[in-house]
Amino acid sequence: MDAIQMTLGIVLLVFSVAIVLVVLLQEGHQHNAGEAGVAKETFYTRNKSRSLEVFLERWTKFIAVGFFLLVIALNAVLFFL
Repeated sequence: MDAIQMTLGIVLLVFSVAIVLVVLLQEGHQHNAGEAGVAKETFYTRNKSRSLEVFLERWTKFIAVGFFLLVIALNAVLFFL
C-alpha cells in the first residue's frame, strides 16, 4: 500500500466513526408526535437555530458529504494507480 492509500484509509475510518457518533447523538424526530397541530411559542422554538440538535444536523451533513467525496477519491486512487 502506498502512503496515499494508507492516509486516505485512515481518514476514511475517522470520518466513518465521526458520522456514526454524530448520528447516534441526535434525538429522534418523533419526540413531538403527540403535539400535532399545536403551535406553542416556547424558548426552544424561538432559539432552535442555536440548539445542539441543529448543530448536530449541520455536522451530519458536512461529515456525510466529506465521507462520500473521500470514498470516491479513494476508489479513484485505487483504480488509477
